[in-house]
Amino acid sequence: MQFALIDTHTHLHTAQFAADRAEVMARAATSGVARMIEIGYDLASSQAALALAEQHTAVYAVVGIQPNYVHEADQAALGELLDLARHPKVVAIGEIGLDYHWQKAPHDLQERWFRDQLALARELALPVVIHSRDAQEDTVRILRTAANGQPGVMHSFSGGWAYAQACLEVGFMLSFSGPVTFAKATDLHEVARRAPAERLLTETDCPYLAPHPHRGKRNEPAYVRLVVERLAALREQPLDQLAAAVWQNAETFFAF
Repeated sequence: MQFALIDTHTHLHTAQFAADRAEVMARAATSGVARMIEIGYDLASSQAALALAEQHTAVYAVVGIQPNYVHEADQAALGELLDLARHPKVVAIGEIGLDYHWQKAPHDLQERWFRDQLALARELALPVVIHSRDAQEDTVRILRTAANGQPGVMHSFSGGWAYAQACLEVGFMLSFSGPVTFAKATDLHEVARRAPAERLLTETDCPYLAPHPHRGKRNEPAYVRLVVERLAALREQPLDQLAAAVWQNAETFFAF
């Protein structure tokens, strides 16, 4: 059975793929992955994401400063992001948000950059890709006051149904990655079952968060098929139907 898959969050430009990037991308194509979205997390990685997208028809780019890197950026970076984001292969601003797990940047600085990049996305009429770790309450608070109806996706969604509902109420998509395949991720399974079909996206976040049975190893775009298979099983839905819905969601959201 043939159907197109999409990995909406990759980091293929990183050193983990330096030795075999071409082979990884070929395996993705063989597995039915027809489109990949390469994500930046600081200026250098955003530039690398765009360079990869320029080299490959199936790859698009997202540019932004992730909360763990905002302390390394200055205000001039916003102007540089603006220039990058005007490229036709850039489809969103991200990954942006809050991260209270690593505590690499003060919370107030993270919030300022979060709000500034939300505003940048609005200026460009682009959606946003949200990184939120151990910061659910503040993430929702900021989105409720600063997103102003703009489209967004909660990257590698983790959390229970109450958090999912809050994100859905803001109007955001939920993107599922490797952890949805883990047997003990019961809260995430509930979200996967209950989330509206038109709000679902799939990703790997490679090289991180490899799905079962590759957990603990390097992740790659070909494995997004395992995420789609698990979502379809949880929702008791034919695999091709689920894949088609996710593809349509991605095309609408990212405006390819």
